[in-house]
Amino acid sequence: MKKLLLASAVAAGTMLGMAGQASAACGTVSVAEMNWASAQAMANVDKIILESGYGCKVEIVPGDTMPTFTSMNEKGQPDVAGELWINAVANPLAKAKSEGRLHTVSEGPISGLGEGWWLLPHTMKAHPELKTVLDVLKRPDLFPHPEDKSKGGFHTCPSGWGCQLANGNLFRAFEMEKKGWRLVDPGSAAGLDASIAKAADRGQNWFGYYWSPTSIVGKYGLTMLDFGVPFAGKENWDGCVVKPEQECSNPKPSAWTKSEVHTVITDSFKKRAGPVSDYFAKRIFPGPVMNKLLVYMADQQATGEDAAIEFLTKNEDVWTSWVTSDAAKKIKAGL
Repeated sequence: MKKLLLASAVAAGTMLGMAGQASAACGTVSVAEMNWASAQAMANVDKIILESGYGCKVEIVPGDTMPTFTSMNEKGQPDVAGELWINAVANPLAKAKSEGRLHTVSEGPISGLGEGWWLLPHTMKAHPELKTVLDVLKRPDLFPHPEDKSKGGFHTCPSGWGCQLANGNLFRAFEMEKKGWRLVDPGSAAGLDASIAKAADRGQNWFGYYWSPTSIVGKYGLTMLDFGVPFAGKENWDGCVVKPEQECSNPKPSAWTKSEVHTVITDSFKKRAGPVSDYFAKRIFPGPVMNKLLVYMADQQATGEDAAIEFLTKNEDVWTSWVTSDAAKKIKAGL
């Protein structure tokens, strides 16, 4: 019996030691909190899960795409960028990964995200034949321009935004003017949002550019259209579509370029992350869930921390699949 008790004590001590080593190995983790709502929610979800479930100490640090990537690449800090939109840093990120400084642990932390051209749900219900952009372009009469009802109105990006160039060049590529369309410049982000809200509230048709995840997409149930044509290649997109009109004389009709979002970690964190790496690999927010969360943030003027609590308490079926059963118990106990 004494031998059995001694063996049990040794085993328990070993397990406690391993747990302590795991916690110590995780240690302090710095997580970038980008300056947009979905990334703020995500960073705070990571903080709660890592601290409660895995015994890490998490430091939230302010971030944005270029500054965060540059700091991670050159200084190895912060440890984690949960929602890094990599289109703007694709080449230097590929180089950093090939040289072992940075690692992608998830190539899609949010499902269904991206940029494109959208319709409101009541329009799609009333006109089920509008399945693609090509279908919509045949019906300018359904989307009267606010200043010229004889023309269709396509709502583009506000002046000065990079996406204004892409929308303008695609407008030319699809020969939309010949087909009876005019661009609608909303003037600002607020103006673009207001145009959607007004059309939704009045049951009017709206056609234009937007992106997801966003509270607007979640609140009004916007649907992103298939363009009806394939992506026409990086040479056309990067060498023409995203450039000023004078540098893009002959844009080809094209689907919108794929928006790539990764969760990226530093090499030093990867070496000590242990089971936390599995968490980041499995952590995928369903698009509808994230959009609903963004509606909550907008309506309640909620912080990223508020949103994290809202998400964890209302979506247990989602996040428990990301973590170990032991971590799940600890996280639930801490909420």
